[in-house]
Amino acid sequence: MFVRTYAGAIVGIDAVAVTVEVNIAGGGLGMYLVGLPDNAVKESEQRIRAAFENSGEKMSGRKVVVNLAPADLRKEGAAFDLPIAIGILAAMGRVEGRDLEGTMLAGELSLDGSLRAVKGVLPMAVKAREMGLKRLILPCENASEAAVVEGVEIIAAESLKQTIAFLNGEQTMIPALPPQETEEVEAGIYDEDFADVKGQEYVKRAMEIAAAGGHNILLIGSPGSGKTMLARRLPTILPPLSREEALETTKIHSVAGKTGVSSGLMTRRPFRSPHHLASQVAIVGGGQNPSPGEASLAHNGVLFLDELPEFGRGVLEVLRQPLEDKKITVSRAKYSVEYPANFMLVAAMNPCPCGYYNHPTKECTCSPGSVHRYMNRISGPLMDRIDLHVEVTPVDPASLSDMTPGERSVAVRERVIRARAIQEERFKGVCGVHTNAMMNAALLRRHCALDGDTARLLERAMNRLSLSARAYDRILKVARTIADLAGRERIEASDVAEAINYRSLDRGSWGK
Repeated sequence: MFVRTYAGAIVGIDAVAVTVEVNIAGGGLGMYLVGLPDNAVKESEQRIRAAFENSGEKMSGRKVVVNLAPADLRKEGAAFDLPIAIGILAAMGRVEGRDLEGTMLAGELSLDGSLRAVKGVLPMAVKAREMGLKRLILPCENASEAAVVEGVEIIAAESLKQTIAFLNGEQTMIPALPPQETEEVEAGIYDEDFADVKGQEYVKRAMEIAAAGGHNILLIGSPGSGKTMLARRLPTILPPLSREEALETTKIHSVAGKTGVSSGLMTRRPFRSPHHLASQVAIVGGGQNPSPGEASLAHNGVLFLDELPEFGRGVLEVLRQPLEDKKITVSRAKYSVEYPANFMLVAAMNPCPCGYYNHPTKECTCSPGSVHRYMNRISGPLMDRIDLHVEVTPVDPASLSDMTPGERSVAVRERVIRARAIQEERFKGVCGVHTNAMMNAALLRRHCALDGDTARLLERAMNRLSLSARAYDRILKVARTIADLAGRERIEASDVAEAINYRSLDRGSWGK
């Protein structure tokens, strides 16, 4: 007997429909699995046989051929256990096959017949809806994650036995509902707040500009000056995720297996802080079984690289392309996948090997040559792609002992949201551009025109600081954001001057 069920294979951050074709006929024994399965899929036969025995079922004594179509697409992971098992049972007449045409299945089988959670169920649910399928049956642990997709029933099953009973009409199961957002999430309440930061008004202003325009920022200062503390509070002033952003971000984390048991759509912008020993694959993704890297997991959020010069040179250089293109294309001999990577880069570093160059009270023990060698660990092209370079000086003891609370993140976030709203209106109808940091050359000419005096100010700064053409564009983008925060239509000289001030750590001026 021939039966067809539906499953999903993950390619990048999207799911591709896989038709599980099962045919049971005479003329042989055993189970034959074809259609480019990886080792995890090939091993499903042993899991299925044990699950059948412990669920009161028996494997067919005749030849079982399972084809995973399309046959030229590599199938990876244990999510195919459940659709293959149900297909075999349907071909044996143990499962009613009428509703299988409108059902997608996903789940890993334990030997006792229970279902284990799998990765990538959110894109599978999206694909099931696109195909016009009625329902998706999956493990209970994945139900909340998939239930955020409207238009398809999410049936959470605990075991193979329960799935069989549901498909045969012997047990009624209510479709899962998406989890409700908590009041803290809806109000944007975080455990950390900008009010905790003493002093550092200049740096907090730079962080606000970076958040308002989606700009990359580099914090450089001595140990204990507050760089990491400031960076970890940047998500608290970023605008909340839109529905589209939340769905795309959650899909990436779903494919990587990072979402929690009870999570639905992600409601907070991700903050990723990889260790400086991370490899290139860990940062940009890929591997033998392709998976998103830290840059993609930070999509629509923040990628924080602490101790920037300690990262491998190759690791830093692979970030140059996603910083420009907002996506990562991983090409290997056997596959080519594309991951979105529209993140804000926040980097922190010491000014020299000992950490006390330009310190107001402590003396630096490094030679001038060692300071330059330390800075040269970061290439000029990468430095050009960072819009704001901010020197973080230590806070004096009087400010540390001041108990007066600073400005709360919620107040800063309101200004950031207003500036982002101006940018959304400005770039309405421009595909792929949402913030000032994403403007191309044509948009710069249209929205960043300067008057004569302002243009001459910028020209003098370019010559004095030995800035590149890319740095010129970055200054214009930051100046545009400063004007947006002030609610001004045109860029003024003060906006350009402030933007230039945030390039004071460029290669041509640092250390002189």
